[in-house]
Amino acid sequence: MKHLSDIEIAQKNSMVHIKEIAAKLGVDEDVIEMYGKYKAKLPLNLIDEEKIKKNNLILVTAITPTPAGEGKTTVSIGLTEGLHKIGKDATVVLREPSLGPVFGIKGGAAGGGYSQVVPMEDINLHFTGDFNAVEKANNLLAALIDNNLQSKCCKLNLDPRTIHWKRVMDMNDRSLRNIVVGLGGTANGIPREDGFDITPASEVMAILCMSTDFEDLKKRLGNIFIGYTFDKKPVFARDLKAENAMAILLKQAIRPNLVQTLEGNPAIIHGGPFANIAQGTNTIIATKMGLSLSNYVITEAGFGADLGAEKFLNIKCQSAGLSPKAVVLVVTIRALRHHGGATKEAYNTPNLEFVKKGFCNLEKHVENIRKFNIEPVVAINAFSSDTYEEIKYITDKCKKVGVQAVVTEGWAKGGKGATKLAKAVVKVVEANKSNFKPLYDWNSPVKEKIEKIAKEIYGATAVDFDKKAKLNLRRIEKLGFNDFAICIAKTQKSFSDNELLVGRPENFTVTVREIEIAAGARFIIPILGAMMRMPGLPETPASENMTIDNEGVISGLS
Repeated sequence: MKHLSDIEIAQKNSMVHIKEIAAKLGVDEDVIEMYGKYKAKLPLNLIDEEKIKKNNLILVTAITPTPAGEGKTTVSIGLTEGLHKIGKDATVVLREPSLGPVFGIKGGAAGGGYSQVVPMEDINLHFTGDFNAVEKANNLLAALIDNNLQSKCCKLNLDPRTIHWKRVMDMNDRSLRNIVVGLGGTANGIPREDGFDITPASEVMAILCMSTDFEDLKKRLGNIFIGYTFDKKPVFARDLKAENAMAILLKQAIRPNLVQTLEGNPAIIHGGPFANIAQGTNTIIATKMGLSLSNYVITEAGFGADLGAEKFLNIKCQSAGLSPKAVVLVVTIRALRHHGGATKEAYNTPNLEFVKKGFCNLEKHVENIRKFNIEPVVAINAFSSDTYEEIKYITDKCKKVGVQAVVTEGWAKGGKGATKLAKAVVKVVEANKSNFKPLYDWNSPVKEKIEKIAKEIYGATAVDFDKKAKLNLRRIEKLGFNDFAICIAKTQKSFSDNELLVGRPENFTVTVREIEIAAGARFIIPILGAMMRMPGLPETPASENMTIDNEGVISGLS
């Protein structure tokens, strides 16, 4: 029998009107702003800090992933459906997909199989225009910077050599990483080196995700660090009077988006930073919105727990005063085979020895989560190539370290396939074993915070700082940004900064190449290895397998 693709499953689903989804949350249809029948914006005044304190936040993360990912979004949605099946009030709160991965490798990011959010095509393609708004706000600031260089009056004396603000576009396009602007004569601006980042890597995206309200958004936009004047004075976006115009472009984007799961349960989708080069979690506003309207909120953080979860806990939770009650650690047997030495061609071939060797990766992530004083639940995301012996080995090994491992079949069965996981999560929450504590204090020295993450979370024995990174540390000190959070940019393929070191690397040193400043987001961004903020397309992009017919029906978007 032919298996339906994700998009075919989504297209066969009968959605209910978005006002019915709002009603499930206790929100009247007159309060929401509808974008057609199946999407709506939620007003910020629905956020209730007293209700937030009483409800339960669950983070879904994963072991170090293979390139295809291990299904965090699918598990997050399936878990939400499963909680509803056992009589709990739950909402899934997710990030918005970027067009880069949609047309690049993944081909879509709205869950999979029978654990999806819908309307799938809309969510993956433009959605409610939030990414477009972030892009325009970012590029407005870029235009204002170049205009100030050109202007004869009101000049800030900005040194073009110190400008680090780049334009952005939500597409993988390696040709735009390094460009020259201002060519063609004096009427076209001042020639200088520039470049593009992908939109999820924009500081504006990070700011949108870290803001608590509209006033906070404006303040953070004004605090964006641009560069220096010729006499070495720092220049910020507020010096260009940019923050209000940028905020105007983000007027609608700051409001979370309400959609639904395949089983007609609430889903909030908002913001979309990558986790290897940004903080990798949805907006604080969306998470607080979910916690104001539901007893259980399920959210995910990008890539492995060493990236998304670490940033979620140390950055987002500290900043917003959030305290997760449990962490779901997604593992696939194919990923354990990978970490045990299997080649890409053998990921789906049963091999207990590879699983045994690869278990060390899962074990390290369990240890890391417990460093935050949170109890994990291991979710084995089921694949048809999994064997009983491999599953039993994982569940037995997890039991020995005091962690419950549960097979979840949300992809194949929706909520019915995730009820065991839902019960395991509720058990952890009701046992009240978690009492979140961050790994570091934001007020600690920058170098100390970086070293703590590298040694405690990655398992590094030492951290080397290149000459440029040392200069950056002195600049951070002089600017007074020592009390910022740390948002490390590194490969998602390894605990280390070397993507070839799979499993649980030991006796390695990580090297900080340089350190960027995101003053509006209140991040310090140490860059490990050759990280790029503008990805390139793979040799065979996902876009090549997509089609659309005369009726507008899309295929291949999965």
